[in-house]
Amino acid sequence: MSHDVLNPTPEYLAFWRERHVCTLTTPRPDGTPHVVPVGVTYDPEAGLARVISNKHSKKVRNVLAAQGTPEGGARVAVCQMQGRRWATLEGRAVVRTDEASVADAVARYAERYGRTPSPNPDRVVVEITLDRAMGRA
Repeated sequence: MSHDVLNPTPEYLAFWRERHVCTLTTPRPDGTPHVVPVGVTYDPEAGLARVISNKHSKKVRNVLAAQGTPEGGARVAVCQMQGRRWATLEGRAVVRTDEASVADAVARYAERYGRTPSPNPDRVVVEITLDRAMGRA
């Protein structure tokens, strides 16, 4: 079932606010998918999903490898499921390193997951500009 990225149903948005481990799928330079567990926050007002990560991670390297391409960033997906409920968000990802973006993403993560991550000077944000939402929540 398709959803409006900027105006999700209350049920879909509520599902994205529950505490769930998600997956992030990024393309490796050879085009194969790299799938890892992550925490994700969804901001429909801005049309963004955010994943905090270490700047040395494979997922970040995959996104950085695609940032300079004509497409304007890596095509990625984040997904979560619980029983028969599931939700996927898709879009183009870039890596943000500025202090304000990282602090905002950490605050959003803390709100959703109920804990503030330990300080990490190598933390970055994979910011996904969303263009597709699917799921059954």
